[in-house]
Amino acid sequence: KMQAAGMKPNQFTFAAVLPACSNLSSVEEGVAIHTEVIRSEFQCNLLVTNALIDMYAKCGSIQIARDVFDKMFDPDLISWTTIIAGYVHNGLAEEALELYRQMQLAGVKPDEKTFASILPACADLGALEQGVEIHDEIVGSGFQTDVFLVSALIDMYAKCGSLEKARELFDKMRPQDVVSWTAMIAGYAMHGCGKEALKIFEQMKHSGISPNQFTFSGVLPACSGIGSLERGLEIHEQIVRSGFQYDAIVHAALIDMYAKCRNMVKARELFDKMRRRNVISWTSMISGYARNGAEKEALELFRQMELVGVRGDVKALASMLPACTNLAALKHGMEVHGVIIKRGFQFGVILESALIDMYAKCGSVETARKLFNKMLKRDVLSWRVMIKGYAQNGKAREGLKLFEQMEEAGMKLDLKTLTTVLPACANLAALGKGMEIHEKIKRLGLGSDVFVVNALIDMYAKCGSIEKAREMFDEMHERDVTTWTSMISGYAMNGCGKEALKLFEEMKQSCISPNHVTLLCVLSACSHAGLVEEGYRYFNCLSKSYHIQPSMEHYCCMVDLLGRAGRLDEAQDFINKMPIKPDATLWTSFLAACAIHNNIGLGERVAGIIFELDPHNPAPYVLLSNIYVAVGRWDDSKKIWKMMKGNGVKKTPGCSWIEVNKQVHAFLVQDRSHPQMESIHKELERLSQKMKVAGYVPDMKFVWNDVEEEQKEHIIRHHSEKLAIAFGLLNTSHGTTIRVIKNLRVCGDCHSAIKFISKIVEREIVVRDTSRYHHFENGQCSCKDYW
Repeated sequence: KMQAAGMKPNQFTFAAVLPACSNLSSVEEGVAIHTEVIRSEFQCNLLVTNALIDMYAKCGSIQIARDVFDKMFDPDLISWTTIIAGYVHNGLAEEALELYRQMQLAGVKPDEKTFASILPACADLGALEQGVEIHDEIVGSGFQTDVFLVSALIDMYAKCGSLEKARELFDKMRPQDVVSWTAMIAGYAMHGCGKEALKIFEQMKHSGISPNQFTFSGVLPACSGIGSLERGLEIHEQIVRSGFQYDAIVHAALIDMYAKCRNMVKARELFDKMRRRNVISWTSMISGYARNGAEKEALELFRQMELVGVRGDVKALASMLPACTNLAALKHGMEVHGVIIKRGFQFGVILESALIDMYAKCGSVETARKLFNKMLKRDVLSWRVMIKGYAQNGKAREGLKLFEQMEEAGMKLDLKTLTTVLPACANLAALGKGMEIHEKIKRLGLGSDVFVVNALIDMYAKCGSIEKAREMFDEMHERDVTTWTSMISGYAMNGCGKEALKLFEEMKQSCISPNHVTLLCVLSACSHAGLVEEGYRYFNCLSKSYHIQPSMEHYCCMVDLLGRAGRLDEAQDFINKMPIKPDATLWTSFLAACAIHNNIGLGERVAGIIFELDPHNPAPYVLLSNIYVAVGRWDDSKKIWKMMKGNGVKKTPGCSWIEVNKQVHAFLVQDRSHPQMESIHKELERLSQKMKVAGYVPDMKFVWNDVEEEQKEHIIRHHSEKLAIAFGLLNTSHGTTIRVIKNLRVCGDCHSAIKFISKIVEREIVVRDTSRYHHFENGQCSCKDYW
C-alpha cells in the first residue's frame, strides 16, 4: 500500500519490515525486499544491512547472511553480534565461536549482548573450556552482575555438565529471576537428572516465582527423562492454568514430552489443535513419530509441512534423518541430504553427525566414514556416532580402533562415548578393553549411574563374565527394567536358565513391571535350558498378565524352544496357529531345529518356504545341506550348493575373534594370514595328537566338501574357533581364561574338540556363538550338549 501510494521507503522502513519476514519464516519475501533495498541504494546502509543479516539468519539462510556480512566495508558491533547470533540460531556453534575470535582480532570489543549471544554456542557444543574463558572476559568487562548474563552463564555451565558451578552461581545470584531458575531446571533435565529438575521446579514455585513458557518447556523433558507421564500430565494442567497452552514453544515441548512418553495419540491431538504451527511444532511431531517407530508417518508429515509452505530448517531436516534411519530408507535419507545441500544450509558438527548416524544405520557405513573423514572439525558427538555406526554394522573391531584414534587425537572422553564403546567390547568379548573403560568411568565418578551400570552389566555378561555382571547388579541401590532385563538376558545367554527364571520372579516381587524385551529374555532362558512347560507358561502370561501383544520375536523364541527339545510336530502346530504370518527368521529357526534332529522331510519343506520368502538368505541353503551331509546324501548336498551359486548367494564365512593384551585378533576358517599361523598350526597338531589319545574322534560330517578323509580332517582341524583358541593358548599365561566369539553356530566337532582341549590344557575356555555362551572346563560344557 505504501509503495502504491507513491511513498518511497527509507532505511528505517526497511529495518522495520525485514523482521516481519523472519517472523513469518518467509525468505522469499525477504529476498524481494532485499531487491528493493538494492534498487533504493540502501545496501551499504549499516542499519539496513544488519537487519538483512538478521532476517536471512532467522529464515535459515545463514550462508546468504554471511555473504551480506562479508560484503560490509566496516561491520560494527551490532553486525558482529547479529551474525554470531545467527550462526548459533542455525545450530552452527563452532562457526559462531570462530567468528567471535575473528571479531576480537578485528579489535571490536564485545558488549553484554555479544556475550549473551556467544554463551549459547558454548552450551550447544558442551565447550566448557571456552565458556570459562568467556566468563573471565565478562568479569574483566565488568558485566558479572548483569542478571541476564549471569542467567546465561548458569545456562552454559548447566548444559556443559558443570552442574556444581551452575549451582554455585545460582546460589550467589540476587535476585534469582525466572531466567536463572529456568536455566537450572533445564540443565538438570538435560543431563538426566530429571528428579532433581522437578525438585528445583517445585522450589521455584514455593519461592514465589511464576514459571514462564521457557520454564515449562525446560521442565517437561524432565518428565519424559524419568518416564513419568503422570508428572507430565500434572505440569500440562499447570500450563493450562497459567495460560501458556497456546504458546508455540510450550506446545512443541508438550508434543515432545508426550511423544517421548510413548503417548503419540495425545501428541497428535495437541498438534492437530494448534492454531498456528511453526517449524518447531512440526519438528517436534516429526521427531516424535521417528522415535516411536512410526517412520512412515514422520516422512509423510515432513512432506505435508513442505506442502503448506513451512520450510524445514536445519533442526527439522536433522529430525527427519532418524526416520530414514529406522526405516533403513537410504533413498529418503539421501533426499534429505540433497535438500540440505540445495538450501545452502552449512554443515555444522551436529548436522554432519546426524548424517553420519543416518548413513551408518542404513547400512552404508562406508559413506558414513567418508563424511566423517571430510569433516573439518570433529567433536565428541561426531566421533561417538561413527564408533556406534561401526558397532551397529558388525564392525566392532573398526569401532574400537576408531576409539583408540579418538583418544590419540586428545578428545575428551565423556560418559556417552564410553557407554557407546561398551557394546563394541561386548560384541567382541573384549573383556580387557571393557574393564579398561569401566576404570575410566569410575575415574569420572559416574560408576553408580543406572544407565552406565546397565551398560556395564550387559558388557560383562556378553563377555562371559556372568559373576562380575551379578556383582554389579547386587551393588546397585536403584534398578530399572533395563537392569533386570540385562541380568536375566546375561543368565540366559550363559546357559543359566534356572537362575534367569529365579531372577525374573524376584523382579516381579520388586514391583518393576517387565516389558516385551524382558519376556523375550525369559523365553530365551527357557529355550536354552530346555524348559518347555515353563516356556509355555511365560508365553501365555504375555497378554494375560502383562498386556503385551506377542511379537514375531516371541513366537520365534517359542518355535526355537520346541524345536531344540525335539518337539518338531508341536512346533509345526504352534506355527500353524499363529495369528500373524511367520517371517523368514522364524522359519529359519525351525529349519535349524530340523537340522539338529536330522529331520529331512520336514527340513526340505521348511527350506522351500524360506527360499520363496528370502531367496538370498544363505542360512536355509547351509542348514539343508547340513542335513543331507549328516545322512550321507552328498549328491543332494552338491545340488544345494549349485543352487546357491546359481542364485548368487554366498555362504557367510566362519570367523572367530579373541582378545589378547587388549588387542582383538580375527581368524577365518583355514586362515593363513596371521603372522603366528605356523606356530598356531603346530599347536593344533600337538593338541590333536593328545586329544586322540584321550578318545577324541573327528566328526567328518561337519565337512561339507566331498574330499578324502585325510583332507577332511585337515579342514575340520582348522575351523576358525580352533585357530583362535590355539592363538590364545600360545599368547596367554597358564590359568588365564580363553574367550572366543564366533559369528556362526559352533559345529558339533568343534564343540567336542574344545571339551577335550579344556581338559588337556587345564584351562577354562569360553566360546560365544550365535546361539549362546559355552563355558568349557575340565572336559565339560555348561550347555550340557544342549544347544
